[in-house]
Amino acid sequence: MDKRKKTKRPDFRRKCIQLVSALLYNANLSGFASGTIYKGDLKGVCVPGLNCYSCPGAVASCPLGALQNALSAMPNKLPLYIAGFLLLVGLGLGRIVCGFLCPFGLIQELLYKIPGRKLKKGRWSRRLSWLKYAVLAVFVAAIPLWYAYTAGYPLPGFCKYICPAGTLEGGIPLVALGETYRPLIGWLFTWKTALCAAILLLCVFCYRAFCRFLCPLGAIYSFFCRVALVAVRVDEGKCDGCGLCTRKCLMDVEKVGDRECIQCGLCRHTCPRGAIYFGWERNKKHETETTVSDNAAGAGPAASGGVPEQ
Repeated sequence: MDKRKKTKRPDFRRKCIQLVSALLYNANLSGFASGTIYKGDLKGVCVPGLNCYSCPGAVASCPLGALQNALSAMPNKLPLYIAGFLLLVGLGLGRIVCGFLCPFGLIQELLYKIPGRKLKKGRWSRRLSWLKYAVLAVFVAAIPLWYAYTAGYPLPGFCKYICPAGTLEGGIPLVALGETYRPLIGWLFTWKTALCAAILLLCVFCYRAFCRFLCPLGAIYSFFCRVALVAVRVDEGKCDGCGLCTRKCLMDVEKVGDRECIQCGLCRHTCPRGAIYFGWERNKKHETETTVSDNAAGAGPAASGGVPEQ
């Protein structure tokens, strides 16, 4: 019983951090009552996770929306702020943002808890995980740049045509709460609502489907997987290559800390040798830490009654 509780506690803490992040991102609670968008000074600042600018509760900007708008201004202005912001967050946190600081990630995880038959990961899902890089290249970069240089006006392709977080957090609440926006409903809102519903439904059967297959922000942070300061690490001296960490992981990781790892840290508690740790933990402390598995391995079969530890 104690071991079971110890295993569940880390994910409970992570869920608390995700919830607090969602509340901080959307602290303008009066916006939900009035059906209006906050436009104060904080909107000039980005949060690290995916959170729609147009959400009635949003107090800051979404980095993806800011990036698209900055690229749309490229003929006259370099996107220095958002480039620096993404570089700073990427080098510091990497995809820890996905695992701890993204409200839409929390929504997907809660949907996956709905009982039902689940789709197992495999070669098909690993291949589909490359699709988010195409979304990043086409909808986040190419479309805004194309319209900026040819038409002379901004068009944030991802926000306009795909983003389910924007539809769920911004579009639907504004239409439901504010009569001003209802006459604007057309084919685009219908398309995005249908796409959002399809993605959310898929998340019931496929763990974090949007993160794995479509999210361009996760694609950006994945570029920093090898260098992020606080990313999950593996102590090669302790690892025996059993592969339990990747088999248990619901993401499409081939190894701990690769581009598909959202740095949730749950693999730390599946590793029987205690070989996985976060980058903020001191290496010296980690190296001197002795686990039950290490003691059993060092003492040999006699320490566990002649039965290898599972």
